Amino acid sequence: MTENQDTKQSLKLFIVLSRAYKALNEEINKNIQENGLNPTEFAVLELLYHKGDQPLQQIGGKILLASGSITYVVDKLEKKGLLKRVACPNDRRVTYAQITDEGRSLIDKIFPNHEMRIHELMSALTQEEKSDVIDLVKKLGLSIKNLSY
Repeated sequence: MTENQDTKQSLKLFIVLSRAYKALNEEINKNIQENGLNPTEFAVLELLYHKGDQPLQQIGGKILLASGSITYVVDKLEKKGLLKRVACPNDRRVTYAQITDEGRSLIDKIFPNHEMRIHELMSALTQEEKSDVIDLVKKLGLSIKNLSY
């Protein structure tokens, strides 16, 4: 393959990955919004549900959100009664986000459908194809981290 063809193939891959992500994301976000949450609120609650209490300063990095937006999202979830802030007993500089019983009940109710919807959307691929895609996309992502300009 010539360098020009290789470059065009790279651009095509980028477009295909972008469109697939957009299509998946739009479908999943519809499902989340039907339950009165926006995707970021859902991501924070899902993180707390599965990983337990989290320092507010670390949530953004775990759900790929700018740290400035975390305060806003946490405020909204706190007003809805779905999480609360808890001071760290050992370090006054650290505040944890903790899912409330109401937040846990909401995720208990909506997560199984969320999980099933993702599975349905991925059903065009076989188990082997899913494994291959996971390995290839992971390889791509890790290689980008190693590039330096």
